[in-house]
Amino acid sequence: MSDAQHSSGSGDSALVAAFYHFAELDDIEAMREPLLQRCRDLGLLGTILLAHEGINGTVAGPERGVHRLLERLREDPRLAGLQAKFAHAAQAPFYRMKVRLKKEIVSLGVAGVDPRGMVGEYVAPEEWNALIRREDVRVIDTRNDYEVHLGSFRGAEDPGTRSFREFPEWVAANLDPERDRHVAMFCTGGIRCEKSTAYLKSLGYENVYHLDGGILNYLEQVDPGDSLWEGDCFVFDNRVTVDHQLRQGDLEVCPACRMPVTAEDRESPRFELHVSCPRCFDRLTPEKRERMLERARQIELAERRGEKHIGSR
Repeated sequence: MSDAQHSSGSGDSALVAAFYHFAELDDIEAMREPLLQRCRDLGLLGTILLAHEGINGTVAGPERGVHRLLERLREDPRLAGLQAKFAHAAQAPFYRMKVRLKKEIVSLGVAGVDPRGMVGEYVAPEEWNALIRREDVRVIDTRNDYEVHLGSFRGAEDPGTRSFREFPEWVAANLDPERDRHVAMFCTGGIRCEKSTAYLKSLGYENVYHLDGGILNYLEQVDPGDSLWEGDCFVFDNRVTVDHQLRQGDLEVCPACRMPVTAEDRESPRFELHVSCPRCFDRLTPEKRERMLERARQIELAERRGEKHIGSR
């Protein structure tokens, strides 16, 4: 399906594009500033990560600007195969445009894991249900614990990791290539799964699968009536979550730790509006707490003036 087909049919004012591509990029320092300026010229907001292993980003803005950026990226032969997933929002769910240089576009922390050379089997969304219903398949959610808490596939295992760098340790303690002959994994957009399946293949696991395009592609392609997805999908921008129709959810994120704040969290005595949530209440340093309190005061003053503070949703 073309980019234009993906993005048609909505009256919302901002198009959101999430994309990544593994490729050997040996000139990321030279790429950074021209790419940042190009995004600004096109009126885009968001974050793009560049590493020697590829590119990973989410941007939002005018539909024409988003597609022109993708066209420009694909003009680089190394990024010609770059694919994007689209959603719409009433406004761009970012405050600014950033292009960052990183060691990895998704941080596993294990040297030599390269999805370009060895990766698991891609499973189309239309075939995913049949695979994860099989009794001989272990289904692993490779996302962070706070993401899994908001929604996941029925029957999937939650490793309980707080970051992707903890995933190799969980694998060592919980999986065995002799016992676990079929392992299926999934993530938000597909990038973690490419890394995680490549990692398992490097350890000797033979039958490793991942959901092509991730949860977002599944939600777009599979009818809700046939879906095995339960809950909302966390996204790393100011929308916080999207539902099965890829519509923005109603959750907010904690300004201190950036974790989603649920209705249950807001009832906790350890919740402070615009300051912290139960997950980070005990972890804030006195200095950071004071900064967050000052931020909360500025948000309150802005609200009294009928203005929107840049740090509030």
